[in-house]
Parts: sequence; C-alpha cells; structure tokens
Amino acid sequence: MPTDQLAPRRILVTGVGAHPGLGMTRSLMRLGHKVVAADASPLAPGLLLPEVVPQVIPRADDPGYAGTMTGLCRDLAVDAVVAGIENDVPPLVDMAPQLEAHGVHLWLPDAESVRACIDKAAFHQVLTKHGIATPRTWRPEAIDRIPAGTELVVKPRRGHGAQSVHFVDRLEQARVLCELVPEPMVQERVHGSEFTADCLVDHTGRASVILRRRDLVKAGLAAVSTTFDDPTVRDLVVKTLDAIRARGLCCVQGFISDDGAVTITELNVRVAGGFLLAEAAGAELVSQMVNGLFGLPVDHDRLTYRPGVFLTNYVETLVVGDVAELDFTAAERGEPS
Repeated sequence: MPTDQLAPRRILVTGVGAHPGLGMTRSLMRLGHKVVAADASPLAPGLLLPEVVPQVIPRADDPGYAGTMTGLCRDLAVDAVVAGIENDVPPLVDMAPQLEAHGVHLWLPDAESVRACIDKAAFHQVLTKHGIATPRTWRPEAIDRIPAGTELVVKPRRGHGAQSVHFVDRLEQARVLCELVPEPMVQERVHGSEFTADCLVDHTGRASVILRRRDLVKAGLAAVSTTFDDPTVRDLVVKTLDAIRARGLCCVQGFISDDGAVTITELNVRVAGGFLLAEAAGAELVSQMVNGLFGLPVDHDRLTYRPGVFLTNYVETLVVGDVAELDFTAAERGEPS
C-alpha cells in the first residue's frame, strides 16, 4: 500500500488537555483516523471534541496508570498510542513490550534517550559531552560557584512549559527559589530570538527539521510564530537529535543570539504545541508520523516547508455545559469491549 494511503486506524492520544495533544487529536481526525482521546482531567478540552472516544485516565505517576492504559487498548481495540504530553512518555516506554505484544504500536526512543530529554540536568550533560552549545547549568548545592552578576533561570529538572520557571539576577534570589521549586536546577539565562524545531526522525535516524521563530511567547506557549530557514540552526538541531538518539516526532528549542550564535535549551520527545504552523507551511508531519508509527517509510519529500509563513494562536471557547452530564465510559458509547 502506498505510504499516502494508510487505512484509517484507531489511535489513542494522551494529554488531550494541552495544546500538543489537542492539536494532534484534531490532525489525526482530519486524516480520517478514529481517536481515543485520553486525559487525567474530565474537563480536558480534547475529551469534548466531536467524534472522539473520550476516556479519563489516571495521571502518569499513578500506580494504576499502566493497568488502565493496557485495559483501554484491549477493550477499545486501539491500534497505536501517541503521547501528547511528556509525563506519559516514561511509563509508555516501560509498557511498550507489553502493548506491542497485543498489537499496539508505539514510536518512542529508548529509555535512556527519554531520560536524557525529560531530566534537564541529564540533557545538559549529554549536550556538553557532544560539544553542543547549551546554557551553563548548576545544581542547587553549586550556587556559590555561579559567577556574580550572571542572569539566571531557576526551573524544575522535569516538567514542561513555563511551570515553576523564574528569572532572577541575584544569587540570593536563586537560593530562595531552590527551596520552593520542585527538583530545582539553575541555568544561565540566554537572550536572543527563540525558536522551535519541529522534527521527525525516521527509523534509520534521518531527520526532517522545520524551523519556526517563537515571536511572541505567553506562559511558555508560542502565541505568534514564523517559519524560517537557517542551515546553521538546522545542523545544530540535527546534531542534537543524533546525540540524544531521538526517534519519531519530537521538538527542539533554543535561541539565536544577536551575533548569530545558536544555543540549544531542550528537546521534547513529543509533538510541540505549535506544530500546526509546520503543517500550514507544507510539512506533512502527522501523516508521515503515522506512517513511521506503523512501520511504513517516512517520505521526507513531504516534510519540506515554506519559510515566512506565520501563525497566531488565541484562546477558544470550545464547549459550555453541565459537569454532571459528562460521562466518558466506553460502554455507554457503544465502543468495543
């Protein structure tokens, strides 16, 4: 079967309460796939999209997560699982052999690669080892080694978006914040033009990279973005993907300083919240991801894009209703059991 004629599949997407999972759900539905939309919050917007099969699941750190996910995949005849939020990736990596034994497809890097992405301190170590420019990083016990006058960012070692991220310019402030931020780390603050690279790395390690500037960022999300082309940035992104041994759909973030220097800040092993701009610019990210997810070749010719395309995001009122009427059980929706 040609790679552009993959039959519709039933795909479970987690984290549909956040931009990446919500956007992924909508894109898969536009391609004709049936989506089982899953989230830990019963009010997650993705659960309320028409035509999805909504399922409330435990948080990824809940002991019942693996059992619930395995049961859902079995009872709802799920063909594949796509993580829309970072927290779901580690348990899915652990569950992969069990799910794949039941015919459920996943496309994730190995456990060590995932750990290096989710733990920002480990990510810094990997990039430093490979000579990739990344912000200087200190653990809380090493604050006294930070040069005076350094602009700093205090953030959790794990997490996503702008949650618990604080910008300071005094070591005393950093010390206090390290008492308040969960699993804190301290990084040198980088200035410049912030960018995201939407990436798809096939099973051979070949990567396609779509670059976009984060022109206006609010609460960690790009409200306005513009695609651009820069060979230096692309080469460093590919080098980062190789160092981490990334596979599948992922995103890399960094900064371009006024003098043209490029610094990599993070790599997420999931789709980015603003990936719709990459698709609007011509890159068929989701359809090619689905090909790779089911073991078909990725057509990199369909992952080219046009620079100079912009996208703006806004807050949308999706649904207004009565909480008491929400019911996301598969049985009452006539789904397979």
